[in-house]
Amino acid sequence: MTQQKMTRHPFSLAIALGWVLAGSGVVSAADMSKEELIKDALSAAPPAVQDTAKVTDEHGNVLREGTSAYTCMATPEAIRHLGSEPMCLDQVWFQWADAWINKKPFSTDRVGIGYMLGGDAAGASNIDPFATEPTADNQWVVEGPHVMIIVPDPAQLEGLPDTPTDDGAYVMWKGTPYVHIMVPVGSRPEQRAVSN
Repeated sequence: MTQQKMTRHPFSLAIALGWVLAGSGVVSAADMSKEELIKDALSAAPPAVQDTAKVTDEHGNVLREGTSAYTCMATPEAIRHLGSEPMCLDQVWFQWADAWINKKPFSTDRVGIGYMLGGDAAGASNIDPFATEPTADNQWVVEGPHVMIIVPDPAQLEGLPDTPTDDGAYVMWKGTPYVHIMVPVGSRPEQRAVSN
Protein backbone atom coordinates (compact mmCIF):
# COMPACT_ATOMS: atom_id res chain seq x y z
CA MET A 1 0.00 0.00 0.00
CA THR A 2 1.27 3.43 -0.78
CA GLN A 3 1.16 6.10 1.87
CA GLN A 4 -0.54 8.36 -0.65
CA LYS A 5 -3.46 5.95 -0.88
CA MET A 6 -3.68 5.75 2.87
CA THR A 7 -3.70 9.47 3.38
CA ARG A 8 -6.50 10.14 0.88
CA HIS A 9 -8.66 8.59 3.58
CA PRO A 10 -6.59 9.82 6.52
CA PHE A 11 -5.76 7.35 9.22
CA SER A 12 -7.18 9.69 11.82
CA LEU A 13 -9.64 6.97 12.81
CA ALA A 14 -12.47 9.48 12.73
CA ILE A 15 -12.14 11.85 9.84
CA ALA A 16 -15.00 11.92 7.35
CA LEU A 17 -14.07 12.09 3.70
CA GLY A 18 -14.60 15.56 2.33
CA TRP A 19 -14.06 17.48 5.56
CA VAL A 20 -13.18 21.05 4.76
CA LEU A 21 -10.45 22.86 6.61
CA ALA A 22 -12.24 25.20 9.00
CA GLY A 23 -11.47 27.77 11.63
CA SER A 24 -9.44 30.93 11.60
CA GLY A 25 -5.78 31.13 12.43
CA VAL A 26 -5.14 27.54 11.38
CA VAL A 27 -1.95 26.90 9.46
CA SER A 28 -2.63 24.61 6.52
CA ALA A 29 -0.14 21.99 5.43
CA ALA A 30 0.36 23.98 2.24
CA ASP A 31 1.48 26.95 4.36
CA MET A 32 3.85 24.93 6.49
CA SER A 33 7.53 24.72 5.70
CA LYS A 34 9.24 21.38 5.22
CA GLU A 35 10.88 21.83 8.62
CA GLU A 36 7.51 22.49 10.29
CA LEU A 37 5.99 19.38 8.69
CA ILE A 38 8.94 17.27 9.83
CA LYS A 39 8.67 18.65 13.37
CA ASP A 40 4.93 17.90 13.44
CA ALA A 41 5.41 14.34 12.13
CA LEU A 42 8.21 13.53 14.56
CA SER A 43 6.19 14.75 17.55
CA ALA A 44 4.34 11.41 17.27
CA ALA A 45 7.41 9.34 18.12
CA PRO A 46 9.72 8.70 21.06
CA PRO A 47 13.24 10.19 20.78
CA ALA A 48 15.04 7.11 19.43
CA VAL A 49 12.43 6.69 16.69
CA GLN A 50 12.53 10.43 15.91
CA ASP A 51 16.22 10.09 15.13
CA THR A 52 15.83 7.28 12.59
CA ALA A 53 12.28 7.37 11.14
CA LYS A 54 11.43 8.26 7.59
CA VAL A 55 9.16 11.33 7.46
CA THR A 56 6.40 12.06 4.94
CA ASP A 57 3.67 14.59 4.45
CA GLU A 58 0.03 13.50 4.22
CA HIS A 59 0.41 12.75 0.50
CA GLY A 60 3.29 10.36 1.00
CA ASN A 61 5.94 12.81 -0.22
CA VAL A 62 9.20 11.98 1.53
CA LEU A 63 10.42 14.92 3.61
CA ARG A 64 13.31 13.03 5.18
CA GLU A 65 14.71 9.57 4.54
CA GLY A 66 15.09 7.22 7.48
CA THR A 67 16.98 4.13 8.54
CA SER A 68 14.45 2.41 10.83
CA ALA A 69 11.26 0.43 10.33
CA TYR A 70 9.11 3.47 11.15
CA THR A 71 7.52 6.14 8.99
CA CYS A 72 6.21 9.27 10.67
CA MET A 73 3.49 11.31 8.97
CA ALA A 74 2.46 14.90 9.55
CA THR A 75 -1.09 15.77 10.63
CA PRO A 76 -3.48 15.70 7.65
CA GLU A 77 -4.49 19.19 6.57
CA ALA A 78 -8.20 18.34 6.77
CA ILE A 79 -8.05 17.93 10.55
CA ARG A 80 -5.58 20.67 11.50
CA HIS A 81 -8.48 22.83 12.66
CA LEU A 82 -9.00 20.27 15.45
CA GLY A 83 -5.33 20.12 16.45
CA SER A 84 -2.29 17.97 15.87
CA GLU A 85 -2.57 14.27 14.97
CA PRO A 86 0.71 12.98 13.59
CA MET A 87 1.55 9.29 13.70
CA CYS A 88 4.54 7.02 13.40
CA LEU A 89 3.85 3.48 12.17
CA ASP A 90 5.72 0.29 11.47
CA GLN A 91 5.03 -1.97 8.47
CA VAL A 92 2.41 -4.07 10.30
CA TRP A 93 0.43 -0.90 10.96
CA PHE A 94 0.65 0.14 7.30
CA GLN A 95 -0.76 -3.28 6.32
CA TRP A 96 -3.47 -2.86 8.96
CA ALA A 97 -4.30 0.63 7.65
CA ASP A 98 -4.63 -0.66 4.09
CA ALA A 99 -7.08 -3.33 5.29
CA TRP A 100 -9.06 -0.85 7.40
CA ILE A 101 -9.29 1.81 4.69
CA ASN A 102 -10.37 -0.74 2.10
CA LYS A 103 -12.61 -2.69 4.52
CA LYS A 104 -10.65 -5.89 3.90
CA PRO A 105 -9.83 -8.68 6.34
CA PHE A 106 -6.62 -8.25 8.30
CA SER A 107 -4.34 -10.67 10.11
CA THR A 108 -0.67 -10.71 10.95
CA ASP A 109 1.92 -13.05 12.37
CA ARG A 110 3.87 -10.22 14.02
CA VAL A 111 3.31 -7.57 16.66
CA GLY A 112 2.77 -4.07 15.26
CA ILE A 113 3.60 -0.82 17.06
CA GLY A 114 2.23 2.61 16.23
CA TYR A 115 3.00 5.85 18.05
CA MET A 116 0.70 8.84 18.41
CA LEU A 117 2.55 10.71 21.16
CA GLY A 118 1.19 14.00 19.84
CA GLY A 119 -2.33 12.82 20.66
CA ASP A 120 -5.46 12.36 18.60
CA ALA A 121 -7.29 15.48 17.43
CA ALA A 122 -10.27 13.96 15.61
CA GLY A 123 -11.20 11.13 17.93
CA ALA A 124 -12.78 7.79 17.09
CA SER A 125 -15.49 5.42 18.14
CA ASN A 126 -14.06 2.74 20.38
CA ILE A 127 -16.50 0.14 19.00
CA ASP A 128 -17.19 1.05 15.34
CA PRO A 129 -14.11 1.18 13.07
CA PHE A 130 -15.98 3.15 10.42
CA ALA A 131 -17.85 5.73 12.50
CA THR A 132 -17.05 9.29 11.43
CA GLU A 133 -18.60 11.23 14.30
CA PRO A 134 -19.69 10.75 17.90
CA THR A 135 -23.09 9.35 18.76
CA ALA A 136 -24.72 8.68 22.11
CA ASP A 137 -23.74 5.01 21.98
CA ASN A 138 -20.51 4.60 19.99
CA GLN A 139 -18.02 5.29 22.81
CA TRP A 140 -16.35 8.22 21.05
CA VAL A 141 -12.98 9.04 22.54
CA VAL A 142 -10.43 11.73 21.79
CA GLU A 143 -7.21 10.21 23.07
CA GLY A 144 -4.15 12.00 24.36
CA PRO A 145 -0.63 10.72 23.72
CA HIS A 146 -0.77 6.97 23.17
CA VAL A 147 0.87 3.87 21.75
CA MET A 148 -1.10 1.38 19.63
CA ILE A 149 -0.29 -2.32 19.59
CA ILE A 150 -1.45 -5.03 17.21
CA VAL A 151 -1.05 -8.64 18.34
CA PRO A 152 -1.19 -11.69 16.04
CA ASP A 153 -3.83 -13.52 18.10
CA PRO A 154 -6.82 -11.50 19.31
CA ALA A 155 -7.35 -14.12 22.05
CA GLN A 156 -4.26 -12.61 23.68
CA LEU A 157 -6.37 -9.52 24.43
CA GLU A 158 -8.76 -11.35 26.74
CA GLY A 159 -8.77 -9.79 30.18
CA LEU A 160 -7.99 -6.25 29.01
CA PRO A 161 -10.78 -3.68 29.37
CA ASP A 162 -12.60 -2.91 26.14
CA THR A 163 -13.86 0.54 27.06
CA PRO A 164 -11.74 3.70 27.21
CA THR A 165 -10.86 4.38 30.80
CA ASP A 166 -8.45 6.67 32.55
CA ASP A 167 -6.62 3.85 34.27
CA GLY A 168 -4.59 2.19 31.55
CA ALA A 169 -4.63 0.23 28.34
CA TYR A 170 -7.83 -0.85 26.65
CA VAL A 171 -8.91 -2.80 23.58
CA MET A 172 -10.28 -0.82 20.64
CA TRP A 173 -12.58 -2.32 18.00
CA LYS A 174 -12.97 -5.66 19.78
CA GLY A 175 -14.58 -8.36 17.64
CA THR A 176 -13.38 -6.81 14.36
CA PRO A 177 -10.34 -7.59 12.20
CA TYR A 178 -8.96 -4.18 13.22
CA VAL A 179 -8.79 -4.86 16.96
CA HIS A 180 -5.77 -3.39 18.73
CA ILE A 181 -4.57 -2.21 22.11
CA MET A 182 -4.60 1.48 22.99
CA VAL A 183 -2.04 2.43 25.63
CA PRO A 184 -2.56 5.99 26.91
CA VAL A 185 0.71 7.55 28.06
CA GLY A 186 -0.52 11.05 28.89
CA SER A 187 -3.61 13.03 29.81
CA ARG A 188 -6.71 12.60 27.70
CA PRO A 189 -8.11 15.83 26.20
CA GLU A 190 -11.56 17.05 27.13
CA GLN A 191 -14.10 14.92 25.29
CA ARG A 192 -16.33 16.61 22.74
CA ALA A 193 -20.02 16.47 23.52
CA VAL A 194 -22.38 14.60 21.24
CA SER A 195 -24.63 17.08 19.44
CA ASN A 196 -28.16 16.00 18.62
